[in-house]
Amino acid sequence: MPLTAEEVRHIAHLARLWLTEEEVALYQEQLSQILDYVRMLQQLPTEDIPPTAQVVAQEPLLAEDVPSPSLPLEQVLANAPEREGDYFVVQAILEEG
Repeated sequence: MPLTAEEVRHIAHLARLWLTEEEVALYQEQLSQILDYVRMLQQLPTEDIPPTAQVVAQEPLLAEDVPSPSLPLEQVLANAPEREGDYFVVQAILEEG
């Protein structure tokens, strides 16, 4: 059952979208097709399928935490917009008191 133009306008209003009449017609067709696909999926027998959170097994993607030497201080501070001695100078974001 296709969506009406008024239903598309209502959905757009809820989403705070302002659509032209051409966009309403376009989305009317596209949203109706999406709903047709959802109706087809609802007809599939899924009673024997357990709920899943992931369809593929995931392995941790973190690299091994291995200490390594730091960059030389001059190289670290080379592109600092402003520095004072061996420190970066940044604008204060918190006030005391």
